[in-house]
Order: sequence, then structure tokens, then C-alpha cells
Amino acid sequence: MNLLAVAIWIAVLVSSVLLVNGLRRSRSAPPGPPAGLHDLSEAAFVAGGPGNVVDAALVAMLGDGRLLVGGPGIVQAHPAARAADPAERAVLQAYRGAPSGWLYQVRYAAMCDPAVQEIGDALADRGLVARPGSGQRWRRRARIQAVVCAVWLVASVPLTFVELALDPEPVVPFVVKVLFPLFGGLLVGAICSSRARSRTTPAGLRALLAARAAYGSTAPPHVQVALHGLRGLRDPFLRQQLVPAARGTRLAAAQSGAAHRGHHSSSGHSDSSPELLPVLWCATSDGGAGGGGASCGASGGSCSSGSGAGCGSSGSGCGSSGSSCGSSGSSCGSSSGSSCGSSSSCGSSSSSSCSSSSS
Repeated sequence: MNLLAVAIWIAVLVSSVLLVNGLRRSRSAPPGPPAGLHDLSEAAFVAGGPGNVVDAALVAMLGDGRLLVGGPGIVQAHPAARAADPAERAVLQAYRGAPSGWLYQVRYAAMCDPAVQEIGDALADRGLVARPGSGQRWRRRARIQAVVCAVWLVASVPLTFVELALDPEPVVPFVVKVLFPLFGGLLVGAICSSRARSRTTPAGLRALLAARAAYGSTAPPHVQVALHGLRGLRDPFLRQQLVPAARGTRLAAAQSGAAHRGHHSSSGHSDSSPELLPVLWCATSDGGAGGGGASCGASGGSCSSGSGAGCGSSGSGCGSSGSSCGSSGSSCGSSSGSSCGSSSSCGSSSSSSCSSSSS
């Protein structure tokens, strides 16, 4: 039993060191001076992904009257409305392509706009957010370590009784010998799994905290939303409109996916799965340099979510029946509409593929 306890100590220590070092290297910033955030849209992306970028733009436009919302989440744009940045331009473009004017549909389509998606590529190039799929390997290893340590913790109890049967008066019971390394390994695995799931890197978190400190607590509502998400929105009317719109992302994704599947079904293609999972961000497959496009499917692995969702289920990703975004080009929709939104294309030849997004 003493040899087994020593082996457990060594195995847990080695596994934990390799796990922590590997995860840190996978999320390290590129060499050079510390990167910062260039504008409020980048801060919003670090804080909450494409959904938060669009939420901040919606709050700004609703606050100054460029957008009006009434009834149960129906939005209308002022005829003279102009966009102040790419995120607001994406909102206006999504509004013009939304046949019904539902706010949740406008939000979802704007999230899929290449201008919003490409913010993540720029941040990833500077090491402020992790690229989709970069932490999956270490998250899987962390979960395995946590599960193995938990199993051994349970198994140490009957092994202690076996030890007592062989040696009625052991100096230290077996469960006591292995309690600390196994509990510590389980804790390290759980923490590393949580960190691997997070999109924000340590450098990105430092940059976001610096932006929050620079703006302070008296910033305008759209700034508060950009830095803190919808929980930073104090206006009760805007909260009443935007929180349900954020929750409706899954519905918008399902509606868009149903329309996309219906088009391919009428073209002789059928999708095996009716489920479409919201996604935060699909980065370009060439590391953000553009030109190559990005794969966008459940098997592609380039899509990631901040909440554990993949880039669509099998058969509901972007494209006809393969995993690339588009058949021969890089637009991600059919002739009757994009699977990522009613009006926004899902990418271009030099931009990232579009993904749906969770709130």
C-alpha cells in the first residue's frame, strides 16, 4: 500500500504540473509589449463575445433614438439613422434584412455580421482572447484528471479496509496517505477545466479590467453594457427589451437553421439533425490572416462557444452538406437566406465564418 500511495502522489503531481503549464502556454500572449484594447467594441467582445458587442450597439442606438422599440420586442429604425461604428452598421444592416422587425432576430443577424466576427480575430492575434478550440485538449485532460482523482478517492476507502485486514495496526491509514494528493488533483482539474472553457486570456482580462477602471462607474449605459454585459444595464425599459432578445438567440438560431435546412431539403439535401446550437465565435482557419476562410461545422472544430456550445449540430452548420462555409465561395447562406441571419452574410473571402451566438 505504501508503494501505491507513493505512485499516486507522483502521478498526480506530474499530471497537475503538465496540465497547468500546458494550459498556460496555450493561452500565453505573443511576444512584445502588453496589448491593449483599441475601442469599446473590442472591450465588449472580451467581456461577452459578439452578443455583447451587438447589445452595446443596440443600447447606444436605442438611447439616442436612432432605433425605436415597442410592443413585444419589435424594433424600428429612424429613417435618418446612421451608424457610428461597424457594430452599429451591422445592426442597421440586420434590421433592413429582418422581415418582421423582431429585436431578437436583428440581434442574432448582427452578431453573425463579418464586421462583428472579425473583432475576435483581431483580439486573438494580439493574445487577448483564445482561438476557438485552443483549450479543448487541456479541458479534456483536466476533466480526465478530476474524474480519475475522484474515482481513486472513492476507491481509497475499501482499499483502507483491505490494508486494515492485512495489517491491523497501520501507522497511517491508506485513505489518509492519498487524501491530500487526490483532493488536490481533483481541485486542479476542476479549476483548469473552467479556465480552459473561458474565452478570455489573462492578458485580455487585464486589458478589460484596465478599461473598466478607465471608464469608471459613471459611464453612459452603452459603455456599461460593453464593459459588464447586460447586468450593467440599469434602465428598466431597455432591460425589459434586451434581456428577452438575448434569451431569444437560440430561437433565432433554430429559425435560421430551419429555413436553411428547408432550402437544402427542397434542393435534394436533407439534414439528419434538427438541432442548432448557438455559438459565440468562429475564427478564421488561417489564424486570422484571412484568405482561407474558416470551416464551420460540428466536425470542423474551429467554432467555439463561451458556454460549451458547438458550431451547430451535424447537418445544421454553414454550407450545403459539408463542413465548409459555402459550396465554392465563402458566403454562408443559401439563395433564400443565410443560416446565420436573415440579412447578414456569413463571411467573405477574407473574413471569418459566421456563427450563431449564445447570450
